Order: sequence, then structure tokens, then C-alpha cells
Amino acid sequence: VVETDPKAMQDLTLVVQTLLQQMQDKFQTVSYQIVGRIDGMTSHIDDLVENIVNVMTQAEMEELSRSNALARSLRISK
Repeated sequence: VVETDPKAMQDLTLVVQTLLQQMQDKFQTVSYQIVGRIDGMTSHIDDLVENIVNVMTQAEMEELSRSNALARSLRISK
């Protein structure tokens, strides 16, 4: 059986605790960064959806306008 120096055990315990705290701090920092980036992507996706809806609405309005113009043209030519 190997005798363990109490001071060496305390030092090792302190080193391990410090390392675990550093890892936890780093994990927390990375977690905040990931959440921030996800929030940013969500905002960009919302903007894209809004733009797509606007383009589709505009295209529908232009199509309706063309259809109305064609209908008027056909009525005039009769």
C-alpha cells in the first residue's frame, strides 16, 4: 500500500477543482455563444420568410394586374 502525502492530495484536489471550474466556465461561454448565434439565425430566417411572403404577394398582385389588363383589352377589342 502506497502512503499518500496529505499535502500532495490537497494540491491534487485543488488542481482538479480548478481544472473543472475552468472547463465549466469555458462550457458556459461556448453555450452563450451558441445560443447567441441561434438567436441571430432565427432573426435572419424570420427576415427571409417575411421577404419571401412580400415577393409572393407582389407577384400575385402583378399577375392580377396583368389579368385585369388582358380582360380590359379583350373587352375593348370586341
